[in-house]
Amino acid sequence: MAILVIAEHDNASLKVATLNAVTAAAKIGGEIHLLVAGANLGAVSAAAAKIAGVTKVLVADAPQLEAHTAENLAALIKSIAAGYSHVLAPATTSGKNVLPRVAALLDVAQISEITAVESPDTFVRPIYAGNALATVQSADAVKVITVRTTAFDAAAGEGGSAAVEAIAAPADTGLSRLVGREVTKSSRPELAAAKIVVSGGRGLGSGENYRAVLEPLADKLGAALGASRAAVDAGYVPNDFQVGQTGKIVAPQLYIAVAISGAIQHLAGMKESKVIVAINKDADAPIFQVADYGLVADLTTAVPELVKALG
Repeated sequence: MAILVIAEHDNASLKVATLNAVTAAAKIGGEIHLLVAGANLGAVSAAAAKIAGVTKVLVADAPQLEAHTAENLAALIKSIAAGYSHVLAPATTSGKNVLPRVAALLDVAQISEITAVESPDTFVRPIYAGNALATVQSADAVKVITVRTTAFDAAAGEGGSAAVEAIAAPADTGLSRLVGREVTKSSRPELAAAKIVVSGGRGLGSGENYRAVLEPLADKLGAALGASRAAVDAGYVPNDFQVGQTGKIVAPQLYIAVAISGAIQHLAGMKESKVIVAINKDADAPIFQVADYGLVADLTTAVPELVKALG
């Protein structure tokens, strides 16, 4: 039994989410093959070959794969899927875009965002915004699975010596093309992989207040910045800051929620954090039900005092 894991990368370096998906594959058992698809992949394929537990790296290097359009990636995966019992990808924006198409092409049911592996055909996944866990069993010949990365430790990025094999990519499907890409550049840690996250909600009042209040705290802690859906919808911060069921799922060592009420949608994206600190002037805010430490206070005084105390 061989398992295919879809590597996530930017044609220059691997994303940490790939390592989490490899760990999930290891729990299923069997040979692990990693598919690296894109263009100019020398550095990425070299890094992929070093991942502990990976036995083979399949490299599809072609111009039509450079933009990682879901249609072309799905066609590639379908062309090689027959040789695998499982196809796994991180449950990131990219994985959620590609794997449902793969499942449709293979005429199988996708199993989404698994958080545990019971056996090669039985998995645990959250439902109802994480308020319940479902154990699901699949009889499909090829099991197409997305992996909630926060539920699995990252595999070691060094120590492996996988064989690297070049494979041919199908012709361009012509169904979509990349027109442009706007990438947010920041010196802060990547939100999904950060060990400390400082998040703000609509109670901050404006984008200016968000930056003035939260950035000094994040700078002191070396933290990534996040936000509730309400803050994103209000235009305080870009969409890629959003934490929650419809945003990014995070599980840092420390999560500080400032002026976030704690709607179910948001809690689904951060309640697995190791330590949760909530600052809110509403003592009845739902966020306090999941917080390890709660402070009922006005954020405009509490957060600056916290920054000062941190030195």
